[in-house]
Amino acid sequence: MAAQQTERDWVFDTRELVRRPGTMRELSREVTTTEPLGTDVVAVPAGRPVRLELRMESVVEGILVTGTAQATARGECVRCLDEIVDELEVPFQELYAYPDRAAHHQEVGSRSVGDQDTDDEDEQRTLDGDLMDLEEVVRDAVVTELPFQPVCRDDCPGLCSECGARLADDPGHAHDVIDPRWSALAAMATPADDDEKRT
Repeated sequence: MAAQQTERDWVFDTRELVRRPGTMRELSREVTTTEPLGTDVVAVPAGRPVRLELRMESVVEGILVTGTAQATARGECVRCLDEIVDELEVPFQELYAYPDRAAHHQEVGSRSVGDQDTDDEDEQRTLDGDLMDLEEVVRDAVVTELPFQPVCRDDCPGLCSECGARLADDPGHAHDVIDPRWSALAAMATPADDDEKRT
């Protein structure tokens, strides 16, 4: 029941605006993510709040929604693996067409391209009766806004490739590099050095 309620939170009733071009409605709503919004390395976790600030306008083709989504994304720095917390404010805009308008648009588009492949055309979102579901629109906007390779800071030095130490904590961190040609001699010298230490 709670999951169904969460999904319904993303659905908005536009009956006051439908077929009334020029009318507008502004509203705010806090919704909850039903699943992570983002990628494997950084996302708004499932079950977290998203604040929506919306302006819905009735136009001839349907309902135009313009807004922002505010949420907290969490992830991992790809260099040092530290946790990243990013406060997002993502703008978005989408037209939800009336079903008859969308059908007409698709029919005209099909005639204009003939037998050409139309898979690359933008998907036209439509109203479901008087209802408008924003979850997918917000998801797409958030994913586009998030970095592909998040870092805790632009100059993060990452981890030591030899031992995995966090280089930001020890800027002078280094390892003695032994020429592979001398590694056998170094191994032979070790027992003698140990004997000297014992005496």
